Amino acid sequence: MPTGVRLVVLGRQGAGKGTQCVRLSHRYAVPHISTGDMLRAAVRARTELGLEAESLMTTGELLPDDLISRMVAERLAERDATTRGFILDGYPRTVSQAEMLDTILDGELPLHCVVNLEVPTSLVLERLVSRRTCVDCGAIYSIHEPPIQGWNCDTCGGEVVQRPDDTTEAITTRLQAYERETLPLIQFYEARALLETIDGDQPADDVLAETVIAVEHRKKEMS
Repeated sequence: MPTGVRLVVLGRQGAGKGTQCVRLSHRYAVPHISTGDMLRAAVRARTELGLEAESLMTTGELLPDDLISRMVAERLAERDATTRGFILDGYPRTVSQAEMLDTILDGELPLHCVVNLEVPTSLVLERLVSRRTCVDCGAIYSIHEPPIQGWNCDTCGGEVVQRPDDTTEAITTRLQAYERETLPLIQFYEARALLETIDGDQPADDVLAETVIAVEHRKKEMS
């Protein structure tokens, strides 16, 4: 079994970030920590943080960095993350959150690498507009790779639809927010000699192989 790893994965929506995080999680046997998944789970479980987040979302307010960072800190304190490592997906999103992550890690469990999946905006826009999602289990399809039986999920049979936030207008707004808030992280991690930019516009297997080579090189430098 390969040794663990501590990674942050960045990339525009539609860059294949989720796919690569899952693959890297399996390869290194570390948890894939998605802030979106954690937030939804906390709301369902009615935890203190979940109730706080739900209250803010209900009123249309943005979730503060402090709340998200507390949620991440709790997850990173669990044994699987402290002993083997983690892959962070969706956090940090801003330089402020990156600074909070530094505080959470406290120098004891430093990041091995920050992977930036680079895919042209025009391509991710095309991918997201064509995306279709199962309303029950969340499985992802596209108009180019639909379910086998009509627009019913191959996994659970649920209806497969285009999400309201997968329209051209909504996606453009999200991508603009990414450019404004998340791209400064590139400079932040470049300055710390942690950034590895990977061409995400290639087959998923090639993206994974290139990422693993870059990560292993970084780990070797730190050993």
